[in-house]
Amino acid sequence: MTLPDDILALANRFIEAIQAGDLESVKDCYHPKVEVWLNTTGVAVDREASLAVLSGFAARTSERRYEDRRLRLLTDGYVQQHVLRAVHIAGPVLTLPAVLVCKVRDGRIVRLEEYFDSAPLAVWRAQAAAAA
Repeated sequence: MTLPDDILALANRFIEAIQAGDLESVKDCYHPKVEVWLNTTGVAVDREASLAVLSGFAARTSERRYEDRRLRLLTDGYVQQHVLRAVHIAGPVLTLPAVLVCKVRDGRIVRLEEYFDSAPLAVWRAQAAAAA
């Protein structure tokens, strides 16, 4: 069992790593058998696939910030509500409210479920394509 303080530290370390584009630290936060599920696809992917997505996101953005973070600890993980603000290298800014539900085992994220409305992401991608 992971203690509440350890879960909180993991949640903070995970978000800080994504903001910094530090994929090795993100990988360290993930359990080797992690499943990452998105409501927009309805499909769970493994650690390597998730890291590939995050790598592409980091490469296309000059800044990533998780603002208005609200964490709720669970006995086996946490729920985080936040607003992701990301600046595309072509200029447009993404503002994406989202929720993460993370299950933690052995001090790492073993399942991550991410919920968000995909409309702002589609607009941001179109703005970036037009600006490039």
